[in-house]
Amino acid sequence: MSCEPIVMLTHNDITVSNAPELFLELYTCPVEYWGIKEKGLFVEDMIKLCSNIRENGKKSVLEAVTYTEAESVSAAYTAVRCGCDMLMGTLYSEKVHEILKENNIKYMPFVGKVSNRPSVLEGSFERMRSEIEELKEKGVFGIDLLAYRYTGNAEALIRDLVSTSKLPICVAGSINSYERLDFIKDVSPEFFTVGSVLFENKFGPTIKEQIDKIKARVV
Repeated sequence: MSCEPIVMLTHNDITVSNAPELFLELYTCPVEYWGIKEKGLFVEDMIKLCSNIRENGKKSVLEAVTYTEAESVSAAYTAVRCGCDMLMGTLYSEKVHEILKENNIKYMPFVGKVSNRPSVLEGSFERMRSEIEELKEKGVFGIDLLAYRYTGNAEALIRDLVSTSKLPICVAGSINSYERLDFIKDVSPEFFTVGSVLFENKFGPTIKEQIDKIKARVV
């Protein structure tokens, strides 16, 4: 069983300034999902980029590192304007969920106690399992799990939640070694993100080469 990489055109939780041009260089890579953050580009550039992603048969993801209702609602409206397929991040908000449902956008909010930027994840396994159950009842598509930003045992957390969750899980952030990549393949959440590592050449000399290697590694 394989899991789907989401290529984030982001570095240190901010969309890189040349993301629109970069996507046009990379879209032939064998990945379906391409992501940006809510910071780093003007909205007009985000809209153009997401349009290019869609026109090239791919799916666009906006991940919002937001913790207040106002910021999260703003991110939801940005996802609508961009025509995104999925919004990841935000602390769960009924208002955000309503906006996304009305516009047929999938919602994957954070679970656990998330703070700061780059994010830090805290909380017990039990509480996160309970949150996932609550989110399932609310009808969200899946969850955004910042596992490698966890203050405890990240891999134990991933195994626990992937094995118990009835919702799709995206392990987001800091998959920066072949050991972690192999672990992700073994546990097999539905999605995982790679972003900063591509700009730090953790898996090879070029971004395209790294994406190809990552995809091949998890198949």
